[in-house]
Amino acid sequence: MKTLPWPPTPSRRRPARAATEVLRSAFTESRPAILRLLAWTLLSALPALVSGKAMALAVDRGFLEHRPGQAMCWLAVFATAALIGASATRQTYPQLAHVVEPMRDRLVRRLVSGLLHRAVAARGRPDASAATAVAQLTRQVEAVRDATAGQLLIVSHFALTAVAVLGGTAMLAPAATPLIAVPLLLALTGFAATTPVTMRRQREAFAADEDLARLCADTLTALRDIVTCGARRLTEQDLLAAVAAGVRANRALAVTAAVRRLLVALGAHLPLLLVVLAAPALVRRGLTPGEVMGVLAYLTGTLEPALRLLVQGVGSSWLRLAVAAERLAAASQPPPTSVDADGPRTGVDGVDGVDGADIMDGEHGVDGNRGHRPVDGSVRLRGISYSYGAAADPVFDALDLTLHDGEHLAVVGPSGVGKSTLADVLAGDVPPDRGNVVLGGAAAGRLTPRELARVRVLLPQDAYVFAGELQENLRWLCPRAPERDVMSAVRALGAGPLVERLGGLEATVDPAALSAGERQIIALVRAHLSPARLVILDEATRHLDAQAELHVEEAFRTRPGTVVTITHRPGPARRADRVLFLDGDRALVGTHSELLATAPGYRALVGGHGGDLDSTD
Repeated sequence: MKTLPWPPTPSRRRPARAATEVLRSAFTESRPAILRLLAWTLLSALPALVSGKAMALAVDRGFLEHRPGQAMCWLAVFATAALIGASATRQTYPQLAHVVEPMRDRLVRRLVSGLLHRAVAARGRPDASAATAVAQLTRQVEAVRDATAGQLLIVSHFALTAVAVLGGTAMLAPAATPLIAVPLLLALTGFAATTPVTMRRQREAFAADEDLARLCADTLTALRDIVTCGARRLTEQDLLAAVAAGVRANRALAVTAAVRRLLVALGAHLPLLLVVLAAPALVRRGLTPGEVMGVLAYLTGTLEPALRLLVQGVGSSWLRLAVAAERLAAASQPPPTSVDADGPRTGVDGVDGVDGADIMDGEHGVDGNRGHRPVDGSVRLRGISYSYGAAADPVFDALDLTLHDGEHLAVVGPSGVGKSTLADVLAGDVPPDRGNVVLGGAAAGRLTPRELARVRVLLPQDAYVFAGELQENLRWLCPRAPERDVMSAVRALGAGPLVERLGGLEATVDPAALSAGERQIIALVRAHLSPARLVILDEATRHLDAQAELHVEEAFRTRPGTVVTITHRPGPARRADRVLFLDGDRALVGTHSELLATAPGYRALVGGHGGDLDSTD
């Protein structure tokens, strides 16, 4: 099988494109809010324009002429402008929220959609998307939202401030304008030149964060295997190496922050020094002391804070926006089409068909599978081999098994031998390393998730019940089922008392208020109502008593189709048509009596116990 890499490897130019796309989306989707934001931001720049001129007039016409009253009037003008600017700044934040919050919601929807498509396309293969999704949803989406808000505020504020400072200086003291403009231009050029390096280091810091999250998730998942194999020291080394990589990436990022601080000194502190040194010459050329003070006010009170905010804030927030948007864009893309020897197959077909009306609609399918649709509940395994890793021993090797439509098979064996893995392979959720799985005459590997949902239903030990009406839970796999069929399944499974206790089919179900056995009963009714001809019960009756378990078995025996029961209890094995016994070395198939006579391991496991034998796989 040839599979294109997913998510795609980021290119050097992709971060800027991804960030630009985020900003473009924010602008186009929230245009009225953007216009209101710009209007308030323009008004908030009024103090920057007034500060230098008001200071010059206060000094020249007030303090130097011993007229403090007039000086206070000019300072009051500046104070009034500052109050107006502060009020305008306050009004920018509600408009900013109208821009970035809808953008955040769109990002979350796209990311969750991409992750769900990827999970469906994986079809049981090991996949780290769940681990990275935590970092993406909790950190990177928030980073994009916060960075976008920062970009809109900081860039607009700096642009208006720079125009106000340079324009005010040009009107107030034209000779001092080059002393400000040239260093400022050099600082902005240096900022642009260092951006690619800083962007790369920010990307490396994000990647180190995701790698650590993925490794921690994998370690926790495989904790039992790590302890069993004595790999604790090696695992600790891998985790510490990931932590060290994150430390190195963040330290390198901190170096670029120091460089940005030097750029602030170049663009704002150097002009201040040049103006102070040139002040005597400027005064000799006709500049008044008040005008020199006004230029210094522009630099210290207006330009320096704005430039520092631009370099420190935009330098960081733009890079975080660019890198986070790049990674979110990659994660939001649907996985590519896989191509194998049997023909084309896409991993996302029917992602919305696992529930809903499409399950009951037999006229919807994939054109490439017409004529190869399952016709009954039969199962054929031919040469099935599967292992958990390339270096691991196979869980089963060259396994052959044939189940006829309507047959009842029990699968038993010691804990950890691979019974639940076999259930996943039978259900088509996990592809085998070698061999073929044929369900109802159709190759499972060629069926989409939508078609698999019509063919088989797999119930794990931990039954899934969602918050909603009881009838929605029961009809999840058969949404068009009439109420008489629903109640027939309820009576067949002995779920009548539970339905009555909950308040009827229209009652709202709280999963947390149900016991494990009650959740299993609801899931069993759902499976009984399903159109699937193959039912796989993986410890699906573990939390029921023996009488209820027997009732469930009888209900599924009278239902058309094949039943595979994975159990640790001896009762289902005794009552099954045939038994598949897995002991780790071989797989034996026969009736209960045949295995008792020929398989000592089976005899010890089933014949010597009268109840629950072990924990789950």
